[in-house]
Amino acid sequence: MGPQAASRPRTLSERADELEERMLKELDEKIATKSLLFTLADGTREMEGGAALMAKNPGKYFLMGHDPRLPKMPDKPTLLDFFKYRFAGMPINHLLQSAKLALKAGHGEKVVLACLLHDIGVAGFIRADHGYWGAQLIEPYVDEEVSWAVRAHQALRFFPDEAAGYKYPDAYLKYFGPDYEPEPYIVEEYKRARKHKYYMTARLICVNDIYSFDPNAVVSLDEFVDLIGRNFRQPKEGLGFDNTPSSHMWRTLMWPTRFL
Repeated sequence: MGPQAASRPRTLSERADELEERMLKELDEKIATKSLLFTLADGTREMEGGAALMAKNPGKYFLMGHDPRLPKMPDKPTLLDFFKYRFAGMPINHLLQSAKLALKAGHGEKVVLACLLHDIGVAGFIRADHGYWGAQLIEPYVDEEVSWAVRAHQALRFFPDEAAGYKYPDAYLKYFGPDYEPEPYIVEEYKRARKHKYYMTARLICVNDIYSFDPNAVVSLDEFVDLIGRNFRQPKEGLGFDNTPSSHMWRTLMWPTRFL
């Protein structure tokens, strides 16, 4: 290799390969595993058992904690830490835009927080039934109105309410086709939600949802730190270690590749 080749800047691909090699070395004697849910997303029910994985990786043990390929979480993680170290980039920007719109519209803090967290299931777990996953994740830490609204928006987004400023999204026609009809459980959820005292909070999530996909918009999470502090009950032990019905979900986000 000549001096020019040696001094040239590394390509993005080369840097990615180097990073992957370094992270694999950090795994050292550990085997990071993938859940069945991971393989189902690839259209297969295959999942290698422990014996087969150990046979392929002689001398190694299974990973039962931090995966060095991911940013390390603090010992007592906060909601802001999960935004920073675990949640996906594009969905986070959508959440921030949605909350910013609600704030500009003069809505109360519960509505703004609900908008900020409404797709936390997508950002942290999975797209399917993300309203239900997200509500369960935050339920121990927010007002009932907020978690209920996050859950209900899962169904409400498929049904227009033009009096409230929400029409059926053009994007859904593009994504799902003009003949798509929500599953019966979604229809029933919608009917129940229409009669609920927090209906409008959930509906406002939808209103501030459909206009929050601007790829050029930049909103900082810092704008909502105080609001989160006032409305999200951060446990002193850290999320995942406070023995609530959703603690295991936060731990799964921290250690997604641990064996058991």
